[in-house]
Amino acid sequence: MSQTTDGKVRPRHAGRQDWSTWPQYNAAASGFAGYWYPVTWSSHVTGKPSAFTICGEKLALIRDNGTVYALHDRCPHRGVPLSLGEQQFPGTLSCPYHGWTYNLPDGRLCAVITDGPGSPICGKVSVRTYPVEERLGLVWVYIAIGDEEPHPIDEQLPAELVSNPFVLGGRIQPRTGNWRFACENGFDEGHAKYLHRTALWRLFKPMPAWNITSIVAKGRWIYRVQDEVHWDADFPGVGRWSNKRWWKANPPDTTFNIGNTGAAKKVDPTIEAQQFPGFASLSMPGVLRIAYPKFIHYEFYVPVDADNHRYVGMMVNFTKGWHTARFYAKYLGVIRWLFHGQFSGQDAWMVDVTDAPPEKLYRPDISLTAWRNLAEQETTERRASADAKDSHS
Repeated sequence: MSQTTDGKVRPRHAGRQDWSTWPQYNAAASGFAGYWYPVTWSSHVTGKPSAFTICGEKLALIRDNGTVYALHDRCPHRGVPLSLGEQQFPGTLSCPYHGWTYNLPDGRLCAVITDGPGSPICGKVSVRTYPVEERLGLVWVYIAIGDEEPHPIDEQLPAELVSNPFVLGGRIQPRTGNWRFACENGFDEGHAKYLHRTALWRLFKPMPAWNITSIVAKGRWIYRVQDEVHWDADFPGVGRWSNKRWWKANPPDTTFNIGNTGAAKKVDPTIEAQQFPGFASLSMPGVLRIAYPKFIHYEFYVPVDADNHRYVGMMVNFTKGWHTARFYAKYLGVIRWLFHGQFSGQDAWMVDVTDAPPEKLYRPDISLTAWRNLAEQETTERRASADAKDSHS
């Protein structure tokens, strides 16, 4: 890639056969440590423990007296999952096998029911605990690099969600396929125009046939900027191809960067105030933001293991008062199954069947290589910082 005088990054050449250029990214099949990850909806975590796997880490989540705790989901005694246990005492979780009982805040073994009150092993065994926060109606767990304290979660969330009132509708799904394929698909410049041309969500909305795109960095995010938008084209020796249809709205004559189906007459003031360089943006550890004129769609690609991930999709409208009821009615009645169902299901299909590397990239894959470069750079810096702290401790 090369950087031009206007600060934009454009491809110099294409064609990659493996991921050796990005060793940190190549090694991140189970995700990146050092980040907060959304696990499930807050309302789904109760006094009955539940099991999740994030970045290859097996977790038992439980709510006690209003607070959510996360413990490593394995009793050190015989390896039985603690998520199969229950609470015998306030503030604790007991293994279902022999009643080994652990304090929720620190994971320390505080009682062994089958060994009596004077069990000598108490205080000598503990289970790993994980930092937990609740934001956006979700439970978030921090997966550490080492023994570091987690950074404030608000630093990692999209800034507009921290400082503005909003309502959201969302969907969480377990999906097959590596999280990196899901993340790359979300930010991929070329796929939406072709893969999603049959989506009902796009039934009456025009989509470009092809674009000239550059990548711009701003803060923690990289943005896809549409320098040129083309709605049809003549392909030499093949014929003419177009995404235009008689029943779709007429596409605009100008280039646009809010939404991906055409220029908007009016943009929500909160969205407009963000001054996004492009409508599609991506940040570590795999958070996609698609800015439309009236709402923003977010996708969190949460690693489970090398072959599975959790899809967390959220549709956000920056409104309040009685308008929230109208949003929820629209979301539950139409958007949830149309957008987070059929439309997103096309992405899930592609992620499931993707098999790379090896791969041969083409010009629009500047979006993929820019993301990999971002992940590589940020991970290298974080690991160096963590190593430096360990050496001084």
